[in-house]
Amino acid sequence: MGMSPKTVIKKGSPKPAVSNSQKKGTHLVKFSPTWVVNHPKDAPGYKLELINRIRGGVKKSDWKQLIINIGSTEKEFVNILPASISSMQKKTIYGRETSERIYELARLFGIGYDVFDTKEDFKNWLLTPSRSLGNKKPFELLDSSLGFEIVENEIVRIKYNVYS
Repeated sequence: MGMSPKTVIKKGSPKPAVSNSQKKGTHLVKFSPTWVVNHPKDAPGYKLELINRIRGGVKKSDWKQLIINIGSTEKEFVNILPASISSMQKKTIYGRETSERIYELARLFGIGYDVFDTKEDFKNWLLTPSRSLGNKKPFELLDSSLGFEIVENEIVRIKYNVYS
């Protein structure tokens, strides 16, 4: 047999497929924010599936798993998330805007982990003022989609040793 089962994603289906890969003894749900951090490469249909996940809303449990995976706290993201931490505590599934920001964070951390030697190196870079970003800390720009794009572009420049 040796063949892995194919994942069939039906249009509008909220049921996530479970990944065969394990991380510290837990199964990661394919396309969850934590899965995105660990699989930053784009695959066919990847971004379209993320759009569907954003539209369906991120579960609070997936957000908590992401925070643990990247070694952070919710409080660190208080100025980045469009909803307050207290309102997020009351919900089990987040709205579209909050879900989009969570997936933007997941993608960015995945890309950063792919470029920097360690998670700590990437976090330090996020918190260090950058001359090419107008002496702003990259983390300070993550309160908007445009800021995410600018920071992601900077990471790509670092990956390819192209400095502005």
